[in-house]
Amino acid sequence: VQLQASGGGLVQAGGSLRLSCAASGRTFSNYPMGWFRQAPGKEREFVAAISWSGSSTYYADSVKGRFTISRDNAKNTVYLQMNSLKSEDTAVYYCAGSLSTARFMSVGRDINYWGKGTLVTVSS
Repeated sequence: VQLQASGGGLVQAGGSLRLSCAASGRTFSNYPMGWFRQAPGKEREFVAAISWSGSSTYYADSVKGRFTISRDNAKNTVYLQMNSLKSEDTAVYYCAGSLSTARFMSVGRDINYWGKGTLVTVSS
């Protein structure tokens, strides 16, 4: 099973980026997926999660209203649209997959698969 994240880069504060995560080796269309991030010197933290159908989404309070998670099950891909970026959003962003629920992912539980991270740098 592989989760390949892409779309990171350098952006100015107030700008936007869209991250993508393509899953291979297993069909994730029946399972929740999500994003976590780890800033320098800090622990990895939850960002967003989405149920298998896309009908339920969860967000960290710090990104609510600015980030949107979505998925395209036909492409086995999950996205994270990040708007109004702030310097504190600078981090390595990790895609994650679960065999449980998006709600559990939102509290850091039952993360079965991790992708390699993609670096997002927001300059102020």
